[in-house]
Amino acid sequence: MSDIPSPRRGVAPLVLMLLLALIALAVIVPSGRALAHAALVAAVPADGAVVATPPGAFSLSFSEPVSPLVLRLVRPDGSSTLLDRYALNDATLDIAAPADLGKGTHVLSWRVISEDGHPVGGSVVFSIGAPSAGGGAPPQEAPDLALDGAIWALRTLVYIGLFIGAGGAFFIAFIGGRRAAPIVGAASWLGLAAAPLSIGLLGVDALALPLASLAAPIAWRTGWSTSYGTTGLLAAAALALALLSMQLSARPARFLAALSLVGVGVALAASGHASAASPQWLTRPSVFLHAVGIAFWAGALIPLAAALSDGGEASTRALRRFSRAIPFAVAPLAAAGIALAAVQVETPSALWTTAYGRVLLAKLALLGLLLGLAALNRLRLTAPAERDDLRARRLLRRSVAAEILLVLAIFGTAALWRFTPPPRALAEAAAEPAAVHIHTADAMADLSLTPGHVGTVAATISVMTGDFGPLDAREVTLVLANPAAGIEPIRRKAVNGADAVWRIDALAIPLAGRWQVRIDILIDDFRIAKLEDAIDIRP
Repeated sequence: MSDIPSPRRGVAPLVLMLLLALIALAVIVPSGRALAHAALVAAVPADGAVVATPPGAFSLSFSEPVSPLVLRLVRPDGSSTLLDRYALNDATLDIAAPADLGKGTHVLSWRVISEDGHPVGGSVVFSIGAPSAGGGAPPQEAPDLALDGAIWALRTLVYIGLFIGAGGAFFIAFIGGRRAAPIVGAASWLGLAAAPLSIGLLGVDALALPLASLAAPIAWRTGWSTSYGTTGLLAAAALALALLSMQLSARPARFLAALSLVGVGVALAASGHASAASPQWLTRPSVFLHAVGIAFWAGALIPLAAALSDGGEASTRALRRFSRAIPFAVAPLAAAGIALAAVQVETPSALWTTAYGRVLLAKLALLGLLLGLAALNRLRLTAPAERDDLRARRLLRRSVAAEILLVLAIFGTAALWRFTPPPRALAEAAAEPAAVHIHTADAMADLSLTPGHVGTVAATISVMTGDFGPLDAREVTLVLANPAAGIEPIRRKAVNGADAVWRIDALAIPLAGRWQVRIDILIDDFRIAKLEDAIDIRP
């Protein structure tokens, strides 16, 4: 295009070297395992359990696969031991227990990381023999407002860089508004600086370190090992391409700007709550289309305002091209956004009963205002502005300025999703069963209550001999009681299914808490095995 100058000496080589460094880093730094937002659904020993003998191993089961960061056992005397021998088995983390566990209350403290880099931590309290005097309480994790604020600010700057910077470079290369290049370049440089810093902050947050630990190498190694490390690297590469495109002539500029726009979609689809959701054949392409659409629309605003300020034929041509192209960006943007919202929110009530839903409502309110301004511009101001109506051009510039402010507010609102698990993940965790394994010399049983919370559940019981052999039981009865709540035993006979699993449908669990379980297995006319344990029911 005629309004793009020749390469500038000094700047273009710097950006090119930066891009090559990012590509080299992508080869050197291994990608982290793709993990989704997870919640603890079961633990062995169970939280609050009192066991007679020291366990040989611990087990933590999550709603989805996780990657462990810190595992620690706090003993009754207050001393702690790092647990570094563990094995991942799908969504279950099996941890070797120390051999010298004594009597009293212990705390198994765990911290894992999820797909979008969100660290999840908690503690399981159990006692050996009997609770310690005064009991044991899991440590409470206070929020680090300074760290959370820094993560939010850097995430917002990354959005500004990707959408205003890369999107603006695309608009300049293909449509016009070259006078806005310094502002677009500044947005790109901001995002380019924020992307790697956000990876380091993610490591600090994942390890529960203070903000001052940002310089610690372990924080950076941890951040790079997550899927967001890939996102940060791809985002930086996309921004480097955008900066380089603004230093080149027409054809190379367009090629690099288009590649940068694609990089925006790929970067944001590489990690995050939405891209981690199932079905991934829908969610990842939807994130890609949504991101590219936002980048085209938001990136056009500053160059378009600059073009309108210039006036003349070039301004009219830029406005006409944008007016024709914007529907092709908004349509997939809206369709992808609706698809992602449906996957993440699942039920309308989640919009006002969860933090994620309330953030979505705030974003939708801002987006409604943005769409209203866009409709006003298109229906009332664009045509007269194309005819060089000075009043229409002035009003259109003001409207575009208001759109820019709304877009920045949307970026800041969307960055809050970093701290809010989606209703989809909460529902998946809530739907996980409560389970217990009971083993005696005569027989053993695996009991599963699905879902594992208060309400109507389905019980499945698998029975075997004490040495793991098949057991052709005559009859199986489940007995549940909660003496602490004044609930006497509830007895239900199970039905033997075709797959040799005994079932009880529509079993009502009225209260959350620790329930006593007994499974009566009639082995033959003369023998009955009674297996007893406890099971935790979630609210």
